[in-house]
Amino acid sequence: MRQRRAKWIPLGVIVLGVVLDLVTPTDVTSAPLLMAAPVAAAPLLSLRGIVAIGALAMAVHAVLAWHDGSFGWQRGVANQLTLLAVTVLAVLINRSLEGRDARTRRARHIAAVAQSAVLPRPPSRLGELRIAARYVPAENEAMIGGDLYVVQDTPHGVRVMVGDVRGKGLGAVSAVCADLGAFRYAADEAEDLPGLVAALERALLREGGRRGGQEQEEGFTTALVAEFADDLSAVRVVNRGHPPPVLLDAQGRATVLEPSEEAPPLGMSGLGTWSCPVDTFPFPPGATLICYTDGVTEARDESGVFYDASVRLPFLVHHRALVGYPASPAQILHLLIEDVGHHTGGRIQDDQALLALHRPPVPPYA
Repeated sequence: MRQRRAKWIPLGVIVLGVVLDLVTPTDVTSAPLLMAAPVAAAPLLSLRGIVAIGALAMAVHAVLAWHDGSFGWQRGVANQLTLLAVTVLAVLINRSLEGRDARTRRARHIAAVAQSAVLPRPPSRLGELRIAARYVPAENEAMIGGDLYVVQDTPHGVRVMVGDVRGKGLGAVSAVCADLGAFRYAADEAEDLPGLVAALERALLREGGRRGGQEQEEGFTTALVAEFADDLSAVRVVNRGHPPPVLLDAQGRATVLEPSEEAPPLGMSGLGTWSCPVDTFPFPPGATLICYTDGVTEARDESGVFYDASVRLPFLVHHRALVGYPASPAQILHLLIEDVGHHTGGRIQDDQALLALHRPPVPPYA
């Protein structure tokens, strides 16, 4: 919407020039303002649009000069030539911007392909558990982000991790691969969540040691590691410095699953020793566990107010139910991503990785 309104700016500049010329004495010229119109059009309009604005500005200037009786060499021909030169300059600026945008789009496309290769979507269903995942890259980034999610069926139940690696680019991808590889191996082998988290910690420390430098000292991953009971009646959670997940019950009520004890992100064990508290929460029929990275929780509106998923999700799900479509995990994530976009005015400020895990309700006849 804002972009569409912005495209009217060059025409508004011309209108302002006409008004200025009509309300001021004849020795005051609106030519400088008319010359600004093609320049204003350069980043906003297409090539044809810029040429049209330039031609319109020249025509308006000629009519106004004839109206004032001042269409001579200085007030007429010279200004017309200047308007023509400014229009050509605006076209060159537009072509330069288009080339840069095309390169950025290609870089983002390559990053998206690489992201999908590193971070494939989980299966839509594991047993009775319904699963949906979404990854939304930041619009101002052409680099591969460090947000991650993984879901794996193991001998110990379905295990899940959602995390956010510090940094961007190849360094972050290396850490993401280390986290995912360690999780996929240890999720099957570790008897409990503390053992799984310890394996992730060791893998991240090894990766930091290989990379050395600042990454060895400051590399870390915020992570949420969860495990579902075999009968899906409960979910056990270890939170290592990550935004807590939200549990939506069958009636659409939201509960934030806050950790009972704060713990630092993975990769920071060199700074001290912390316990690994495991919090167990009921996971009743019809409930949906929604996990996300800080691209959601730190999304801000124009006033700097942070987005609160626990407040917005019940409203979104209730609205969806009112129109007759019970929200599936994929629909919940779609609604959440759209709502975050509305909150920020369409600006995607940071990568967003989201995961929704749903336990179907008990059928009425069961």
